[in-house]
Amino acid sequence: MSQSPQDLGYRQPAEWQTHRTCWLAFPSHGDLWLEYLEIVQAEFVALAKAIAQSEPIQVLVLPETAAIAAQMLQGVDVTFHQIPFGDIWMRDITPIFTRHAASQTVAGLQFNWNGWGGKYLLEHDEQVAERVINAAQVERFCFDYVLEGGAVEVDGLGTCLTTKQCLLNPNRNPQRSPAQIEADLQQALGVEKVLWLESGLLNDHTDGHIDTIARFIAPHTVMCMTAKDANDPNAAVLADIADQLASFTDAEGKPLQVVQIPSPGLVLDPEGEIMPASYLNFYIANGAVIVPTYGTPYDALAVEMIGQYFPNRKTIGLSAKHILLGGGAFHCITCHQPL
Repeated sequence: MSQSPQDLGYRQPAEWQTHRTCWLAFPSHGDLWLEYLEIVQAEFVALAKAIAQSEPIQVLVLPETAAIAAQMLQGVDVTFHQIPFGDIWMRDITPIFTRHAASQTVAGLQFNWNGWGGKYLLEHDEQVAERVINAAQVERFCFDYVLEGGAVEVDGLGTCLTTKQCLLNPNRNPQRSPAQIEADLQQALGVEKVLWLESGLLNDHTDGHIDTIARFIAPHTVMCMTAKDANDPNAAVLADIADQLASFTDAEGKPLQVVQIPSPGLVLDPEGEIMPASYLNFYIANGAVIVPTYGTPYDALAVEMIGQYFPNRKTIGLSAKHILLGGGAFHCITCHQPL
């Protein structure tokens, strides 16, 4: 590529900037979700309806579940797309949308796909980004390295947060040096400064995606979690993340204001395995912030505290405990397209 999106004047906006639409995929694969498919569909529909209150939604469907998706989303501002997909993790398999600073033109960034470091290579996921770009009718930029949308978090002002555990992992781009990866992020996302956290939550399939451990919520302001429970499996990691964030300055040279909310604490799957539950995996819609909850004592407090930082949006807590069985929550299954 002769000129990068950054060279041409593109920059990935912050998630709180206005969206044109949100891309989702209707949970359809019984071989992946097993006996939990129906309850996962119900959690998905609750999320989709909450988003659709303030922005239109685009939903990928498979032929075998198109009718049930249409029935469950009846009366919702939704456009269905018969685009095949491997599973619902749209944050990572769709393009990262970016916007031109002067013209406000939106484009899609398409990266190589390797199933989160070769762990989950599902049929069709590799083609989703290109097909979504075509359906969205936006310009496409292609890159010859691996990057998932959930691995990067931007403030829209030139700062990007990510983790070494993911982006420097030999299962992603082993041939690229840390300096090259930093330059890649700058050129693709239009950022000036990359801030590196060390690592993410225990048992996180994504190798430490940033969208479960630190989120920009306003200019110069980042939110993370703190353990409230002696048996929180991530207590030490969360304390370390907060310390690291407090030491950072953003692209404008300003220290980050670090806001801490409770961690969900210990959340187990039906087999008794620790799950990477995070309240930070919320989705910022035009008129709402939709927060995943897990049936822990900290659900209500976390939703209330997040709501204090989004006074112009409705804050909605919805169950994501069964979606989390697949490894993620609401931010992981959504992809916002800027206006």
